[in-house]
This record gives sequence, C-alpha cells and structure tokens, in this order.
Amino acid sequence: MTKAAVFDIDGTLVDSVDLHASAWQEAFARFGHHVTFEQARSQIGKGGDQLLPIFLSAAQQQDYGNALEEWRGERFRSNYLPMVRPFSAVPELFRRVRDAGLKVAVASSAKEDELDIYLDIAGISKLVDESTSSTDAARSKPAPDIFEVALKKLGIAAVDAVAIGDTPYDAQAARKAGMRTIGMLCGGFTEGSLRASGCVAVYPGPGALLACFGASPLASGA
Repeated sequence: MTKAAVFDIDGTLVDSVDLHASAWQEAFARFGHHVTFEQARSQIGKGGDQLLPIFLSAAQQQDYGNALEEWRGERFRSNYLPMVRPFSAVPELFRRVRDAGLKVAVASSAKEDELDIYLDIAGISKLVDESTSSTDAARSKPAPDIFEVALKKLGIAAVDAVAIGDTPYDAQAARKAGMRTIGMLCGGFTEGSLRASGCVAVYPGPGALLACFGASPLASGA
C-alpha cells in the first residue's frame, strides 16, 4: 500500500527546465564551450556533479568546473529564477495526496535556497512533510542518494513510496532506491523515454494526476 509520495520539483511542479538549460548554456559559453540549448536541456534533472562530466574532461572539471557551476548558479538566481512559474493544480494535488493519508516529500537536485523559493512559488511550503536538496546528498540524480535521504526522513520503506518526476533521471534514481515512479510530461521528456527508464504511469502534469488520482499508483491499493 502506498504510504508516501516523493516529488521532484523542477519540471514536475514548476516550469523551470528551459530556464535551467539557458543558464547552463550561458555558463558553458562563458568558459569557452559551445553547448547547444538542446544538449543542455537533455541533461536537466541532474545536478552539476552529474552534468558537468557530460561536457567537460576530468582536467577541465578540476581546473574550472566549480567556478563554472558557481557562475551558472548566480546567473540562474539573478536572471531566470524570477521567471519560474508553477504548473496548475499543484497545491490541490498536494492536498489530495495528504487527504489520502500519504506523507509528502520533495526530493530535488536544486540548491537548498532555490528549493525554498520553489516551494513558495508552487504554494506548497506548508503542505510538505520533508524536503531534500543537493546539500543532503553526495550525488545527485540519477544516483539514488536524494530519494534515499527523503525516505529516511519520512521513515517510509521504498516499496511503500512512489516518486513523481519529469525526467528519466528521476525514474532511474527512484528505481535504484527501490521505488516506483510516476512520470510527468510537463518537463518536456517523451512518454517513451520516461517509460523506458522505469515509470509505471505517465501523466501530462499535476492537474492530470489530480484528475486521475483514484486510478493512479498514489491511490491506496493501486
């Protein structure tokens, strides 16, 4: 029986994927690397520890990887964070989950200060039992660390929890942690890529999951 829902936030609850991709693209250009928007976007959902090795050699990461990531973070916060908007029906979905007796956590690769802002933007700051950010885990998704920390904070076994995310990296991380995953199309990844990564159900976005809640993996006994 499902006892907890563990949500990703970027691309799942708030519309931020394109904004993150633009910030990464600018950061790589700043340090002399041509990375297209599409290339950057395909990696959103990972933290910097998993994303940088896709585009930088080990020597480049050691030389200026931290500086590049710091520049990206400052650029995102100053130029792009004010443009982040929530997807529809997010608070309503969280209330429905809580009314069903489930605990709720948010498990994100975002920085802790960004995560707090996202929770406010989405209108769910008071509807979350636990949250985890990149500061809580040594490795970001698709490693399972962030989900494992969330489960530990909730005091829930992996088999009794369902992850909800918009990227293959969410599903891969959740599977490694022993969890089922619901995929969301609102982050821009295809249904095929989400199912291939292990999603047991896929919905267009939070509103659709709310509308189909009774038949979803979040429903008791589903």
